[in-house]
Amino acid sequence: MSVLNEQAVPVVDDALPAPKKGARTRRPRHVKGTRPGWIVYACLAAVLVGSLFPFYWSLLIGSGDSYTIRDPNMSWIPGGNFLANAAKVVNDPAVNFWVALWNSIISSGLIAISVVFFSTLAGWAFAKLKFKGSSWLLVFVIATMAVPTQLGVVPLYILFSDLGWTGQLGAIIVPALVSAFGVFWMTQYLRQAVPDELIEAARVDGASSFRTFLTVGLPAARPAAAMLALFTFVSAWNNFFWPFIVLDRQNPTLPVALSLLQSNYFIDYSIVLAGVLLATIPLLILFVFAGKQLVSGIMQGAVKG
Repeated sequence: MSVLNEQAVPVVDDALPAPKKGARTRRPRHVKGTRPGWIVYACLAAVLVGSLFPFYWSLLIGSGDSYTIRDPNMSWIPGGNFLANAAKVVNDPAVNFWVALWNSIISSGLIAISVVFFSTLAGWAFAKLKFKGSSWLLVFVIATMAVPTQLGVVPLYILFSDLGWTGQLGAIIVPALVSAFGVFWMTQYLRQAVPDELIEAARVDGASSFRTFLTVGLPAARPAAAMLALFTFVSAWNNFFWPFIVLDRQNPTLPVALSLLQSNYFIDYSIVLAGVLLATIPLLILFVFAGKQLVSGIMQGAVKG
C-alpha cells in the first residue's frame, strides 16, 4: 500500500505553450453577421427620421401663423408663436380644454388598469388552468378581433342611450374594460413565463387559485403587463370614433375637443397643430418616465424566459 502511495502520478500539462518573444498575437475575428452593418443603421435612421417628422411638421406649423402653411417660401425653422397659439387653444370656450384633458387622463388610466387586470386574469386561466372547452373559448375570443368596431356602434349606442349614459365617461370606459388582444397577449406570455412546477408548489403550500394568481402570476406577468398597459393607454388616449359619437361638447375627451378647432368656416391650421402638440405632450412625458422601466422589465422577462 505504501508503495502504491509513493508512486509518482504522471501529470499531463494541458496548458498552451507560451508565445514566442516578438511573435504577433492574433486578434479574434468577429463572426460575420454578429454585428449589424451600415445598411441596418441606415434603415433605423430612416425610420427614426420618418417617425419624428410629423412632430417636427406640427411644431413648424403650430409655431407660425395662419399663413405659414400656405407660404410657398415657408421657412423650415420653427417660429415663435407656439405659446400664443397654445394659449388660444387652452382659452377657447368651445374646446373646453382642461375638462377634456382631465377626462382623457381618467378614462385612459382606468381603461389601461382594467385591461391589464382582466386580461392577465383571463390569460392566467387560459394558460395555466385546465378546464373543458378552454381551447375553443380562446379561439372564440381571438376571433372577435376580426369583427369591425363599426358593426357594434349602433346597438351599443342604443344600449347606453337606454341606460342614460350618453354624454358620460362611463359610456367609453365600460366597453373597453377588457380586450381580446390583451387576453391573447397575456395568455401567450404566461404559458412561457410561469413553470407548472411553481404552481404545484404554491398549491402544496395551501394557496388557493386566486392567491396563486396574485403571488405567482402577477409578478411573473409584470413585463408583459407593463407593455400592455402602455399600449392600451395610448390607444384609449387617441381614440376618437366612439367618444365622438357618445359624448357631447360639454364633456369631451381631448381628441373630440380638438376636432372642434376645425368646425369653423376658416380653419387656422397653426391653432389646430398647436392643439395636437399639446395633446401629444402627456404621452411624451409618459414615455420619458415609463420607458426605462418598460425596457428593463421586458429585458428582465426575456432573460428569465
